[in-house]
Amino acid sequence: MHLRAQALVLSVRQHGEHNAVVRCLTREAGMIAGYVRGGRSRALRPVLQPANLIVGEWRARTEDQLAGLTVELTHSRAPLYSEPLASAALEWVTALTAIALPESQAYPRLYGALDGMIGAIEAAPAARGWAVALVRYEDLLLAELGYGLGQSPAVSRESDWPEIIGALAFTGREIEAHLLTDRRAEALAARARLIERLKRAVA
Repeated sequence: MHLRAQALVLSVRQHGEHNAVVRCLTREAGMIAGYVRGGRSRALRPVLQPANLIVGEWRARTEDQLAGLTVELTHSRAPLYSEPLASAALEWVTALTAIALPESQAYPRLYGALDGMIGAIEAAPAARGWAVALVRYEDLLLAELGYGLGQSPAVSRESDWPEIIGALAFTGREIEAHLLTDRRAEALAARARLIERLKRAVA
């Protein structure tokens, strides 16, 4: 197995003292995990931050083996992590995607939507610029995985905050019911933090 592709970093799990298992989303091959030697080093930690755009190269002798991964940073989203609301949004959408998607199945619409969602946060860290995109991304994720009709709750950039918060409550219930069950439900804590920060920001 050999793949070289542009990817969004979704999650990083420490392996041993210095290495890491990294999950990334590619347009061509879906979500792929890779083993990064030195992934916890001072040099690579900033590269492997969730939401960063990288070019990854995965190599494995067989399809069933965890591939070795080398990475090259294309675009860093590190500045967004200094903004509490933006960082909460990035933490949630990357964690949700990493947990919900099966590996090695292409979801090009999701890749484009996630890239657009992160780009919207980058363009306007204030929630008004990306809250509707978050609703639509959650709804699309549910639809792509076979839940719902793929029709976003009726919100737009002109919607007021009660409508947007209501739409997020709806997609949140669907995600909890269908995608984040059992031990995966722990990820919902990240969403709860995001929603609380949103409510405080617009109060």
